[in-house]
Amino acid sequence: MKLPKDYLYTLEMKVRDYECDLQGVVNNANYLHYMEHTRHEFLLTLDEDFESLHKDGIDLFVRRVEVTYLRSLRSGDLFVSGLTMRRSGAKLCFQQDIYLTDGTPISKGIVEAVAVVNGTISRGEIFDRLVEVAVRKEGVAD
Repeated sequence: MKLPKDYLYTLEMKVRDYECDLQGVVNNANYLHYMEHTRHEFLLTLDEDFESLHKDGIDLFVRRVEVTYLRSLRSGDLFVSGLTMRRSGAKLCFQQDIYLTDGTPISKGIVEAVAVVNGTISRGEIFDRLVEVAVRKEGVAD
């Protein structure tokens, strides 16, 4: 499937029955789970994970989330979650979009993350390393 935008990372998923509400559509909170799962899987492609970072005294936290819901997903739908990222001051900003596998846009989101190092909010130096590794991997994939 060709997405309308270039993403650093994409992940295909399927809606499970229990993610739907009484109206038969995915509950809005589950889109946040889809985006979080995508970020976690993306981090693994950078040879990083939350447990190792935590053991090193680094914790990454979501500071702010903004989601625009365009259409509803339903049970059994196959969809793709894509992300890009950029630094913005001490934050790492993810653009995270969800599409049906036919390219129909479902939601668009912006997630801002901050890093706390040994209990103190940082200037986001860890994000420089993550961005560098992501850009390097993207260059290798081309």
